[in-house]
Amino acid sequence: MTTEIDYQNNPLHGLSLKDLLKQIVEHYGYEVLYAYLNIQCFSRNPSIDASIKFLKKTDWAREKVEAFYLYQFKSLPRASDEEFEKPPRDRIIPSDQVPGRPAELSLEDAQRLREKRAKKAAEREAGGGQRAGYGQRDAGRPRAPAGAQEDPWAKWKK
Repeated sequence: MTTEIDYQNNPLHGLSLKDLLKQIVEHYGYEVLYAYLNIQCFSRNPSIDASIKFLKKTDWAREKVEAFYLYQFKSLPRASDEEFEKPPRDRIIPSDQVPGRPAELSLEDAQRLREKRAKKAAEREAGGGQRAGYGQRDAGRPRAPAGAQEDPWAKWKK
């Protein structure tokens, strides 16, 4: 029995960031990439070299582009919650899933998606902006007056 994980079915396996970016820019263009991903390197100074320089330094942006490549450009089904927690290059794609044709994306669809996300964010803000249980521990505790410094060892001294 082998314990090695097979990443061979992942379309990102063996694909350089430069080749990945060239493929999606050639198909969609910088304007659509910026509209869907909202990463500034696709709107300011949009070039392959400048984008790669930024994406190599910024993990969250690179992972966002790689996920876009997997689920929009290669049209793979959404990963399981367990796999979705991993970076896109570390995800295991089941052997029965094969890449499909690139999704048809437009600037109008991107605008609708952006509006939907803004509405969700506004709803979260209206609901207190905190996740359930967050901040509940200190709910009844009085706060120190503005400008006063709390002593972190105060409870220990008592």
